[in-house]
Amino acid sequence: MLDKTCSFPEIEAAWYGRWQSCGAFAAGRRPDAPAYAIVIPPPNVTGSLHMGHALNNTLQDILIRRARMQGRDALWQPGTDHAGIATQMVVERKLAAEGIGRHDLGRERFIERVWQWKAESGGTIVGQLHRLGASCDWSRERFTMDDGLSAAVRKVFVDLHRQGLIYRDKRLVNWDPLLHTAISDLEVESREVRGKLWTIRYPVEGEAGRFLAVATTRPETMLGDTAVAVHPDDPRYADLVGKRCILPLADRPIPIVADNHADPEKGTGAVKITPAHDFNDFEVGRRHGLAMINVLDQNAALLASPEVPVRFHRLDRYEARDAIVAELEGLGLLQGIEDHTLMMPYGDRSGVVVEPWLMDQWFVDAATLAQPAISAVEEGRVRFVPEQWAKTYFEWMRNIQPWCVSRQIWWGHQIPAWYGPDGAIFVEMTEDEAHVAATRHYGHPAELRRDPDVLDTWFSSALWPFSTLGWPEQTPELARYYPTDVLVTGFDIIFFWVARMMMMGLHFMGDVPFRTVYVHALVRDEKGQKMSKSKGNVIDPLQLIDAYGADALRFTLTALAVQGRDVKLAEARVAGYRNFATKLWNAARFCQMNGAAPVDGFDPATCREAVNRWLVGKLAETGARAGAALDGYRFNDYAETLYHFTWGTFCDWYLEFAKPMLTGGDAAAQGETRATAAWALDHLLALLHPVMPFVTEELYQQMGDRGGRLLVDGPWPELGVGLEDAVSAAEVDWVVRLITQVRALRSELGVPPGARVPLLLKDGDEAALVRLDRYRELITTLARLSSAEPLAGPEPKGAVQDVIEGATLLLPIADVIDIAAEQSRLTKEIGKLDVEIERTDRKLANAGFLAKAPPEVVETERERRGEALAARARLDAALRRLAAL
Repeated sequence: MLDKTCSFPEIEAAWYGRWQSCGAFAAGRRPDAPAYAIVIPPPNVTGSLHMGHALNNTLQDILIRRARMQGRDALWQPGTDHAGIATQMVVERKLAAEGIGRHDLGRERFIERVWQWKAESGGTIVGQLHRLGASCDWSRERFTMDDGLSAAVRKVFVDLHRQGLIYRDKRLVNWDPLLHTAISDLEVESREVRGKLWTIRYPVEGEAGRFLAVATTRPETMLGDTAVAVHPDDPRYADLVGKRCILPLADRPIPIVADNHADPEKGTGAVKITPAHDFNDFEVGRRHGLAMINVLDQNAALLASPEVPVRFHRLDRYEARDAIVAELEGLGLLQGIEDHTLMMPYGDRSGVVVEPWLMDQWFVDAATLAQPAISAVEEGRVRFVPEQWAKTYFEWMRNIQPWCVSRQIWWGHQIPAWYGPDGAIFVEMTEDEAHVAATRHYGHPAELRRDPDVLDTWFSSALWPFSTLGWPEQTPELARYYPTDVLVTGFDIIFFWVARMMMMGLHFMGDVPFRTVYVHALVRDEKGQKMSKSKGNVIDPLQLIDAYGADALRFTLTALAVQGRDVKLAEARVAGYRNFATKLWNAARFCQMNGAAPVDGFDPATCREAVNRWLVGKLAETGARAGAALDGYRFNDYAETLYHFTWGTFCDWYLEFAKPMLTGGDAAAQGETRATAAWALDHLLALLHPVMPFVTEELYQQMGDRGGRLLVDGPWPELGVGLEDAVSAAEVDWVVRLITQVRALRSELGVPPGARVPLLLKDGDEAALVRLDRYRELITTLARLSSAEPLAGPEPKGAVQDVIEGATLLLPIADVIDIAAEQSRLTKEIGKLDVEIERTDRKLANAGFLAKAPPEVVETERERRGEALAARARLDAALRRLAAL
């Protein structure tokens, strides 16, 4: 017998262990079945479970559990990412606490420390995913620095290099002066800051007293200027194009060039060109063949170089700025200073301002690789859900820049390139092969130096869908599970990861890595604000699991996962869905106590009782809707469909209707009702299992002798057609509507819960009168009525009316409520709502509010207005009813 209460932590721990021990999550158990595969977005080995992980992995788990129940050979491929920069930062901080720097240890010993740290704590998030119920095939867990995956990374690099798609070039990169590494464009955060705009006077060569005024936000880089640009159609400077001006402080002549980059409408219309320290200037420099002078070092301090006057050597960039501005002012070359708002690039991990820095790096020809990836989506071989994300994908892919893949850190896949004495580069799979190539090149053995850089973390992650299946070996797993069926991911890594997997999968496998990309939104707090430690609004999923159980958290996230809308999470919602799990538990216990147990061979189509036929039809309809919702990745519709059936149809209506038949009545009706209740509960547990695996498995086992069968391995309900009975549905639905309408009238008009009032049916047609007579006892009990009869004679005074199909309802209430007091109460409530609606309308009509408020805040206000209007309409209808008494 089920306990009165469910101990969620106990059943979660017990069932996860049992599922694992019996291999319930393992792929390959159905070799003759169609394959179904999902690869997990590999969480960083540094990480712990946050709410985004909880949402992402819950949705994946729903899909994979359902696929198994549908008889598919399902693989959910797990693993973790080495997270180069992030992991190195963690270990360096640990070393710093010991008073050690990584250079004190040297590269080899430092990497040993990283591996040691990874072994000790790098699997934290995997254990936390177990707590969530993630049913990955953990026997296949991979790590992006595994030997096999490392071999795949080297092969891809070598092959792309031989194909001319990876090359070494001197280009501008985003340099992080704190981490001392290049980072990708996607790892740069643009922040709006208040700064200054300095206008500097550049003397025109050979024209005493004539100056060219140039506005800049970065005077500290002016020592690297190699030109000043003006627009070719700007008449103010037409006579200066082709001449030279003198770079202040450096006294170096630089050309004045005509280029469309200069905007006549901005500043003075003349701009300094610093090709080594600005991405736009770099392109101008290439167009005009300008010198590219680097004046900053790796710490973003001015270099001790010939181009930099000695007095500025080794000054920090901001110290140099102050010194340069002061000296320009002293020389009379500072024309003006204005306040100026600008966007500044910050490293997303270090939090410091990133510098465009000219240096030799390794690049991938992303534009070439992007073309097949663009075509694959255009042709429908990959679809985005929701569809609008395809537009975002196209916009980025069609404007893609060379991908800088080298990083100046130690933790990661070291680039398989070696340099000869004269700088010749040998890219090979191993050092031995590099020596062979060098000997062939030089005609004799030569000393080689390996490139110290490592690859961008996303380079190895781009290979994840096929490297985890054993590529470059042509394994059976690769043939069976590639391409995968769906990728579930957040929108924030469409460019980091999704696009790069598309490029690499098509290039090396000749096919897309997945057929569908389902993009979920952010999890925000209940006010719609992004969670952050600084705001103090971060919700820890593990704390919620401890408090309410994993099933409750999973159901909450699923119910809130509306396509295209951020998830607004409040702890109260999780508590509510814990109550839902408890409601399911109590319903199962009620069935068990009343002898409802599975009956072998039970055919729901043979039910004779209308209430049972009604339930069977409702369950068939619910199963079809739930399945269609999952097919369309409408996770919230799936959850809501099952919630309303479970709480409303099954618990609140069917079990109440069935009580008299379960506890009395003729034996045939009683037996049929017990079998129907058990059959419906079994199918309901199966429908709920993908989202609430723990409580459903426990109830499934407790409700009957399963002969060792597990729900996790059970079939997905395919109820088919023919179970709906229109006559029974119409009859019982009418009774449900009648009771619901009476309850609503009582609540809105303030009828005390204990007051038993009569119900009269006016002008009832034959069907309504038959239904009233057949279900009178249920109607009076569930609607708290003293009686329920057809109207005989004149209408009683003091009765409110409502309309139902085939009749008019009369509810005499004048004797049980204070009409004047209720009218006063309703009027006050309507007044409060009017004030709230007026306040919201003012906000939504305020152009300033709409322009400045975050979209989620505006949406919240619109939702509040809609709820207030609906509530006001209900109260207004109740007030009108009272006025008619």
